[in-house]
Amino acid sequence: MLWREVRLRWRTGTLRLLALCLAALLCTHFSAELKSKSLPQTRLIVKVPPKEPGVEVYHRRLEEVPSKRQVIYVRRSSKGASYGRHGGNARRDTLQPARWHIDLQPWAGPSHSLEEEAARFLHYITKSQITCSRFVANGLTDHYDDTLKPWTVCLDNKFSLAHQIKDKQCCVYSLGLGEEDNIFELNMASGGCEVHRFDPSIASAHIHEAERFWHHRLSVDWRDPNPAIAPHRLHSNTKKLKTILNEFGHWKIDVLKADMESAEWKILENLILEGIIEQIGQLVLEIHLHWPGFEVSGNDSSVVRYWYSLFKELEHKDFKLFYTYKDFSKPQLFLKKEVFNASSGYILSWVNTRWT
Repeated sequence: MLWREVRLRWRTGTLRLLALCLAALLCTHFSAELKSKSLPQTRLIVKVPPKEPGVEVYHRRLEEVPSKRQVIYVRRSSKGASYGRHGGNARRDTLQPARWHIDLQPWAGPSHSLEEEAARFLHYITKSQITCSRFVANGLTDHYDDTLKPWTVCLDNKFSLAHQIKDKQCCVYSLGLGEEDNIFELNMASGGCEVHRFDPSIASAHIHEAERFWHHRLSVDWRDPNPAIAPHRLHSNTKKLKTILNEFGHWKIDVLKADMESAEWKILENLILEGIIEQIGQLVLEIHLHWPGFEVSGNDSSVVRYWYSLFKELEHKDFKLFYTYKDFSKPQLFLKKEVFNASSGYILSWVNTRWT
């Protein structure tokens, strides 16, 4: 009996001790909770440092910082440089939404036929949109040689080119593929412009032909700007015009001349999508109509609609056509057909009317 009583008292004491420990633990927990609620909350702040000028800094709580698998998008400031007369310091909004394709214009007619599209397109490229009272062919010379292509610029005082040339602040880029005619470039260089000609077929990486005239063994690329599409592998002498501008330290091009043997369509599309077109004062372009062009697909009607839509994009950027030339020395073909009284080659000159 005595042993049984001792065991009973020991069990009772152990249970009481356990109950007291549990009560003490609960009291400690509730006391800590009340204390944390009564004190102001402290948040660990992570500061994201800017990696380049013009990038805004964001402060986030630790739990808002994404993991390594997430992508951090940093918004650029809308402050930027503007390009105008005398290379002015006015501001230009550089915050633009990403564009991966141009906006196609409505069909020219209900039947979506080649005849309708061709009529609209050819009427557009053969009619000037703005008058230039003083334009010169083949660079800064009034001498005209009908054996040369009429690469034509406008020197009206209402546009910036004449002022830039006078102040020796003119920059000219020339894109070509094995073009032997350098009269335009030489005349622009002798007139005071800094001229850079890009041609992947030249022998040396860089050739300094005259005081203000350089040749570069580079080809302008037109990669798809859509980040969802893996970029193709570039050759060492192939770069996008945006990259070339950055590497050369140029913030604007007063005249861009391009004779790219049917690559002009995709290059022009790239300049529009990446916003480089707004850094150009005048555009002198030879277009080729005998076939759709490199990497341009679709039936004939769709191709002509695409061509027309590119030029309407230029118009929306305030580019106006002031000179058009039909090349009768080229085969008179339009998408491999002898139709519409069209030539396979035209030279067109636009001026950016924002540069006034």
